[in-house]
Amino acid sequence: MRSAGHTGRTVADLTVGRGLQVLRAFRSERTPLTNAELVRRTGLSKATVSRLTSTLLQLGHLRHQAGSRSFELAAESVLMGHAFIESSEFLQRVQPFMQDLADRLGVSAALAVADGLDMMYVAYRASHRVATLRLGVGTVLPMALTAIGRAYLWALPAAEQHDLLARIKAQAGDPADALDSALRASFDELAASGTCCVWGGYLRDTFGLALPVRVGRQGVLLGLSCGRAILRPDLAAERRRVAPVLKQAGLELQALLADLDGQP
Repeated sequence: MRSAGHTGRTVADLTVGRGLQVLRAFRSERTPLTNAELVRRTGLSKATVSRLTSTLLQLGHLRHQAGSRSFELAAESVLMGHAFIESSEFLQRVQPFMQDLADRLGVSAALAVADGLDMMYVAYRASHRVATLRLGVGTVLPMALTAIGRAYLWALPAAEQHDLLARIKAQAGDPADALDSALRASFDELAASGTCCVWGGYLRDTFGLALPVRVGRQGVLLGLSCGRAILRPDLAAERRRVAPVLKQAGLELQALLADLDGQP
């Protein structure tokens, strides 16, 4: 049976998709979430989220946080995530490369894809030598406030970029003009140098330097960034130190993944 208004998609397809949307809302920070918070993150209705969390609870993908009505990921979901990481050809190829990049520069190195108006890390490694940002695969950060997101936005085809910028500004509300100016400055920087740098855009006392890359046979667009937590940085010196290595790494990464099929 097919649901009206969704050509080619069954009711089961939609249910599974929405269930995965709920699971993805937990992201990598592992913070317990209430139904109300899941409604806010997914955009689904209260009734739909309530029905899905009840089903996911019964199937072992969610569990209640001890002493509360909040939900957290349970064993079945965690095992699925580990299985994906262990079997992913993309991660098997890219993680050693990212670790080497992070160690050479004493930074964290990340690759990210778009996730709505956010960027989701699909690969992440941090230097063993210094204290730096400690995030991980699955981390989700705002596209408009991060170097990796701005690099991705800049490299999009004009129509897609225009659509995303309109949605970002609508969501930003009153600060939209200031955000637009910051985005345009990053776009100018990318056009001039091939990279952009953002200081404290999302996390205080952190900087990120990023560029766009296209990987695999399908030319999938990703953002590649290096960053770290640092007090009172000399951003010009950090750019001079990091940018040449990052730009070469972008070329090497594209070569490494040139024959990869499918999405990361």
